[in-house]
Amino acid sequence: MPNLREISFSYLKAGLSILPANVQLKFAALSKWKEFQKRLPYDSELESWFRTNNSGLCIVTGKVSGNLEMIDFDLCGEQFEKWYELIKQTMPDILPLLLIEKSQSGGRHVVYRCETEISGNLKLAQRKQVTSNGDEITVCGKKYKPRKDKDGNWFVILTSIETRGEGGLFLCAPTPGYELIQGDFTNLPVLIADDREILLEAAWALNEFIPEPVREPVVSASHNSLRPGDDYNARGDFKTVLISHGWTLAQGGENERWRRPGKEIGWSASLKDRVFYCFSKNAYPFEGDRAYSPFSVYTLLEHNGDYSEAAQTLAAEGYGEKNTEVPTDVNISALVKSTEKEDKQIQKFTDPGPIPIELLRVPGFVSRVIDFCMQVSAYPNQHMAFCGSLAGQSYLCSRKVREKGDLRPNIYILALAGASTGKDYPRKINAYILNQIGEMNALGDKFASGEGLQDAMFQSPCMLFQNDEVDTMLLAFNKSRDGHYESIMSTLLTMYTSSNSVYPMRRKAGKIPAGFINQPHLTFFGTATPKYYYSALSERMLTNGFIARMITIDVGKRSEGKDAGLIDSMPKEILETAKWWKNFNPGKPNNLIDVNPVPAVVDYSAEGKRILDDFRVFADSEYAKAEENNDEVSKTVWGRANENARKLALIYACSENHLSPLVGAAAAKWSVALIDHQLRRMLYLTQCYVAENDFDALCLKVKQKLRQAKHQTLLHSVLMKRMKIEKTNFKNLIDTLTEQGDIESVIIETKTNKGKGYHLLED
Repeated sequence: MPNLREISFSYLKAGLSILPANVQLKFAALSKWKEFQKRLPYDSELESWFRTNNSGLCIVTGKVSGNLEMIDFDLCGEQFEKWYELIKQTMPDILPLLLIEKSQSGGRHVVYRCETEISGNLKLAQRKQVTSNGDEITVCGKKYKPRKDKDGNWFVILTSIETRGEGGLFLCAPTPGYELIQGDFTNLPVLIADDREILLEAAWALNEFIPEPVREPVVSASHNSLRPGDDYNARGDFKTVLISHGWTLAQGGENERWRRPGKEIGWSASLKDRVFYCFSKNAYPFEGDRAYSPFSVYTLLEHNGDYSEAAQTLAAEGYGEKNTEVPTDVNISALVKSTEKEDKQIQKFTDPGPIPIELLRVPGFVSRVIDFCMQVSAYPNQHMAFCGSLAGQSYLCSRKVREKGDLRPNIYILALAGASTGKDYPRKINAYILNQIGEMNALGDKFASGEGLQDAMFQSPCMLFQNDEVDTMLLAFNKSRDGHYESIMSTLLTMYTSSNSVYPMRRKAGKIPAGFINQPHLTFFGTATPKYYYSALSERMLTNGFIARMITIDVGKRSEGKDAGLIDSMPKEILETAKWWKNFNPGKPNNLIDVNPVPAVVDYSAEGKRILDDFRVFADSEYAKAEENNDEVSKTVWGRANENARKLALIYACSENHLSPLVGAAAAKWSVALIDHQLRRMLYLTQCYVAENDFDALCLKVKQKLRQAKHQTLLHSVLMKRMKIEKTNFKNLIDTLTEQGDIESVIIETKTNKGKGYHLLED
């Protein structure tokens, strides 16, 4: 038996984040290993871990181990020899440099370092295996649960090649079952980025599972006609388009390999059955790991992604059913009837405006952090500082306090802000505070999947996630049919409501029992661009309660810049309060807060309770009104109002006086005012941006164009030009909006004469 203690020290000396492994579970044998994604273990830690007879070793991949990456050839290594031959043909000199080991299941690990930072884990090659029924199957020792495809056939997707990248983990030799074939972990090769790309692209080239192509926008000519894009998908010569833009056919056959411009060896995409699958991350305008139809390829390369323009050009070239109409954005005539409402009482909401500045002040800790953020930020913004400090206070009192109805201080808060508006400073301040009190393992970034989020919370049941570009995530939720996006939303929803109960983990193959998280606390602080955030929303997200749980704050315009300050000049009072919360351990003396916390109960003053009770009655009446009007969005929003107000009042009390918090009249009035304003703002903006169907989306677009115009009025010709749709369809839109009472026809005087125009009435 190798001396794992000595070997672990040699690996550590070589700059590897080495940890003890649980061989049976194929994972780290530590309950909290995430901190070693950021730092190397200390000698004393290695000494204590391997003082006993641990059975295995594992290595954390990514920056902490010198940009270490491992390519994992799974399914008993079925694709390894093919991959090896591809590299031998394109770059044989690199093969002797790589570390190669045999894994416990008969697969292979290929290990190296890279000069530049690497990405997270990647799935490189997959295949679809059809099964006879929905019963669980076992392939190379792993269990898979089949699902049905659109034709009703049972299948599983098997991953044969993937990577362990930034933040990953893998078991390694001399762990029992793992055998070095070539190389040494204490002397790993360092590859340049181009060489790494060749290794990955050779693996991508072995992929046998091509996802559905990117869904194209609805672009048609006239009702029931053959669309130009569909016709091009069937017979268009898009290979010539690829070649004209610098792409090269590297390998012919049934499954062609294509090479991106500027690349001399290797592959960047495959082409099979008229589906162009790009796996390179450096092939703009195509995205990596996505499939494209011929029409999408043509549109992206020839028309810069403008599908309407591409369709018109193809129609002029003879694609699609010939007719006298010019192809338009959408076949409106077929959709007019779908916009008719069964309910005649359609409620309209007025704009309350952005959150008033006076509601951005919470006494105590929150205000102190806001003041410091305004002091050190290069572009100070009080709305943004408020969001960050509120999230910070939510995390600090997590799993430690509750109000009398057992509501917890976990919140999801979203700041809507444009580019370069100082979004990073509140996040940096929260990170600095957590680092100073030794809680960096509780700081999270983006969600890769619902399962990954669950795993992170299982390791640290109280976490603060700070996520930029939430609009991108929401757009993925809305547009994608990929199950892992659905799992993120489902996990966020369930995690929120499980803060005062037990969250059961998903069951994993070979791991019984699955485990659970007792009273998980997830504080989410996200930022998004307003324009893209609201366009990414869907009615489904609004009615399932996901957005209703979000406290959404409009940040406004960028402030005047100034010299930034040093975050490490933070006042001691802030850090002392943060440390107090870390050390606060309510409950019985023998209470293990990390396992089964018993949070302290924060009481209400008589006046504070009366104010919040009155708000509950008011919110219930608004809910009843929405129910009567069949307004599902308003029902969902007002259904969460009382809960959100009480959570905020609890956070206010903890900020105001962390030693003896009490929800008084000030806390109650503030939380009620903030939630009431924020919900009305949400309903108004939802009314402006969220569409029920394609025709509704165009109606909203007309109103947006008018809302942005001076005096909310535009000439007929100007509005039609800005809408970019065909004359007949534009008339249908105007007629519908006029009959609904949303706009009116007006006569507009210009410098030369008078012209017909339209004025928005809803505001």
